[in-house]
Amino acid sequence: MPELPETETLARDLNAGLAGRVIVKVEVLHADVLRAVTARSIGRKLRGRTFARVWRRAKAVVLDLDDDLHLVVVPRFTGGLLLRAGMPDDRYDAVRFRLADDGTLAYRDVRRLGTVTLCSAEEFSTFDRRLGKEPLDPAFTPGELSALLETSQQPVKKVLMDQRRVAGVGNIYANEALWAARIDPSRVARSISHEEVSTLHASLVDILRRAIDARGTTFRDYRDASGNRGEFVRQLAAYGRGGEPCNRCGTRLTMTHAIDGRATVFCHRCQS
Repeated sequence: MPELPETETLARDLNAGLAGRVIVKVEVLHADVLRAVTARSIGRKLRGRTFARVWRRAKAVVLDLDDDLHLVVVPRFTGGLLLRAGMPDDRYDAVRFRLADDGTLAYRDVRRLGTVTLCSAEEFSTFDRRLGKEPLDPAFTPGELSALLETSQQPVKKVLMDQRRVAGVGNIYANEALWAARIDPSRVARSISHEEVSTLHASLVDILRRAIDARGTTFRDYRDASGNRGEFVRQLAAYGRGGEPCNRCGTRLTMTHAIDGRATVFCHRCQS
C-alpha cells in the first residue's frame, strides 16, 4: 500500500504538473472506486474546474479545485495517479480526468481497492479531523510521540500504524523505524522509555525523508505520477527481508504475523 513517502511523491509531482490546468471531461470506467459522488454527477460537478493545488494528508493525495472542492484519492494496495501527455490509456484506468490541453490525469487501480472521493470544504474538514499527527510536521516532536505512546497498552508497531494517532505510517516504514531504533515491534507502547522515544522519533523522521528522496518504495504496483518505480526498496533493512541476515549483527531476521495480522520483520538480538 502506498504510504507517506509514496503519496508525498505523487502529490509533489502532480502539484507541479496540474496546478492551473482545467478539467474538460471526466470518464468513469469503474464507478466502484467513487465515494460521495456518482459516475453521472462527477463529470457535471468537475467540468470546467481548475486544479489549484495538490498535496498529501496521511496516505491520501488531496487535489484542491476551485470553489472549495477537493478530490481525495486513497490508492490503497494497487491504486495510483498518472499524468499522461500523448500516452495511450490503460486498461486498468478506473477514472480519467481529461484536461483542456489534451493531457489526462488517470486514476489507475488493478484491484480497485482504492477510493476517489469528491468533498466539499466541510466534508474535507470532517475527514481531516479523523486523522492523527503528521510525522514530518515540525510540531510532531519526540514529546508528541511520547504522549501518543504512553497511554497505550497496544504493541508499539500497531500504535505507529494507527492513522488516528500518526498519519501516513504503514507497515513498511513502521518496520524500518523500529529496526533502526532497536525496539521490539511487539513491546507495549507505554513501556517505551523517553530516551527510546527520542531515538524512535529520529529514526522515523529520517527514514520517511530518505524514502521521499528515493521517490518511495516499489515492490510491485506503486509508480510515481510519471509511471516510474520508487527506489527506496534498495535501502530497506527489515521489511521484506524475513530470513535474511540482520544488517547490524548478522542474526537471521524473524518474520511474524502476530501483530495485527501484518508481516512484521525484526531482529530478535538487536531489537529489545
